[in-house]
Amino acid sequence: MNPIAKGLNEAIQADQPSVYQMLSELGKALYYPKGILSQSNEANQKATKFNATIGIATEGNEPMHFKHIHNSMPDYETKDLFPYAPPQGKPALRQVWKEKLLRDNPSLSNKKIGLPIVTNALTHGLSLAADLFVEKGDTVILPDKNWGNYNLIFGIRRQAELKTFRLFNEEGRFDAEAFRNTILSVKEKGKVVLLLNFPNNPTGYTPHPDEAKAIVSTIVEMAEAGLDIVAIIDDAYFGLFYEDSIKESLFGMLANAHPRILPIKVDGATKENYVWGFRVGFITYASESEEVLNALEAKTKGLIRGTISSGSHPSQTIILQSLQSDEFQIEKQEKFEIMKRRALKTKEIITQPKYKEVWTYYPFNSGYFMCLKLDGVDGEAVRVHLLNEYGVGTVSINSTDLRIAFSCVEEEDLEELFELIAKGIQDLK
Repeated sequence: MNPIAKGLNEAIQADQPSVYQMLSELGKALYYPKGILSQSNEANQKATKFNATIGIATEGNEPMHFKHIHNSMPDYETKDLFPYAPPQGKPALRQVWKEKLLRDNPSLSNKKIGLPIVTNALTHGLSLAADLFVEKGDTVILPDKNWGNYNLIFGIRRQAELKTFRLFNEEGRFDAEAFRNTILSVKEKGKVVLLLNFPNNPTGYTPHPDEAKAIVSTIVEMAEAGLDIVAIIDDAYFGLFYEDSIKESLFGMLANAHPRILPIKVDGATKENYVWGFRVGFITYASESEEVLNALEAKTKGLIRGTISSGSHPSQTIILQSLQSDEFQIEKQEKFEIMKRRALKTKEIITQPKYKEVWTYYPFNSGYFMCLKLDGVDGEAVRVHLLNEYGVGTVSINSTDLRIAFSCVEEEDLEELFELIAKGIQDLK
């Protein structure tokens, strides 16, 4: 094993041995090399005459570039567009995003977390967490209502066993008993990976405060019983909380809760700030040990360096400027109100008496989506029929569940959308 990786592992074992046990074999072997990038960083600080280290071209004391490209982004300096960004991301962006996390999550007050590491959006962050902490045969526990890409990331790529628990009980509440029993069923393995996504895709559900308390209580209980728990919190739709739910991430509630719990927050500007194509996300660790946080950052940097090398510099620059803008909070609230009105209008429409015999629906109070629960007709058949006969696109999750993205339908068009969906279902019935 590389001596740098060995040193990182020893630092983790000394301060939080459970975290070392959570690492995959790849995670244990990873390190950030003292190679070209570290030498270039040193040269940036000390090479006052000539800096002939990094593989970019310069001209006139700035990065060489095409003027027609810079002319399309004249408000930004060339140094913030054309050179490589660091593998871990722009320092200022990382700091501003951490400040945002602390503002948005009151439970993080007085808790120790690492500096967020920039990822190539959220899927990349999940993939990093999977590579670092998921080994072949590990169990990943997640709700039965989940994003299909999880199977590719954790199941196909990392060959984990994906074990689901029932998200909703008969009363339409978070099924805390199913959650607890599912973890108990794999307790003898000694390690489990939890994958929790709220607001949930596909249902648009976020737990109420008492439900969140039960989730955290169960996780702590299992940790106290000797289970090592990697708690990956997928906060793709963070902040879009419209009704009676918690208004912060479970990450804050789990941070520093127990030495056997490693909370990992994966989030991004992607959906929160409506910049899907910019591909800027973050992965953040929580630990009471500064040494553990530093070691996990070094391993994550090494993994990024060995895969994508670094993320898009222009995207990071634009996001940083946006977060620092006086217009940010104003425009974010404006978009939030639009999304909230669409969600509430959707609920008003689908609960009309005329649709009582057509569908039921899963609880939703946040995010981009809601799910209709179909009875007596197949979800995929409905999807195809709506597309072919009415020009309406929906997503079939399985034989009973049809996902509707109210996020991409104007409020005034929602009534017609659901009228057509109801027609399609009745056609097939």
